[in-house]
Amino acid sequence: MKTVTIEGQLRTGTGKKATRQLRSQGLVPGVIYGGSKEVNFQAPALAFKPLVYTSEFQLANISVNGQSYQCILKDIQLDTVSDKLNHADFLELSESKKVIANIPLKFTGVAAGVKAGGRLVTKMKTLKIKTLPQYLQENIEVDLTDLEINENVRVEDVKAEHYEVLNSPRIPIASVVMTRQLKQEESAAPAAGGAAAKAPAAKAPAAAAKK
Repeated sequence: MKTVTIEGQLRTGTGKKATRQLRSQGLVPGVIYGGSKEVNFQAPALAFKPLVYTSEFQLANISVNGQSYQCILKDIQLDTVSDKLNHADFLELSESKKVIANIPLKFTGVAAGVKAGGRLVTKMKTLKIKTLPQYLQENIEVDLTDLEINENVRVEDVKAEHYEVLNSPRIPIASVVMTRQLKQEESAAPAAGGAAAKAPAAKAPAAAAKK
């Protein structure tokens, strides 16, 4: 499991003025909750980049004034204009407490429907799960090999050991749809067959004239 290390310092100043001053210095305020106490800290904006600007699920090892906290990223606030990180919330992990996380889906195999000319459509990128920290993983694999044209893989079809999946079980995750070309080919095939059936039979050659 990938882990991003962040070196930070305790934050004493609060309020808009203090946070604006931090950001002007290239620092981002953050908070760690879920443990014995809430920890307000600050760290360089670049340190958050591997966690924030990625679709991967990763752990965060945050060191604040010599104290280390094993966490997962729970929420971020981005500037509406510049898209820069304004604030980050982290949940401290405890071996005995279950956590809720969004784990990315990893699709494997080539769907049978795609091999037959269909097009794969993915409708979900992550699953919302509840589990103990020891079972957290980078992704959940979904095998698409047996997926035919006009079929769906739904949340209930995913086998995720040790995970309580919190999404509605009937929501489609991926499907194979018929392409326009395949529709045209299928509609043209019966028409061609019907035209062949209606074509007049060739006349037998006339019998030779009797002498």
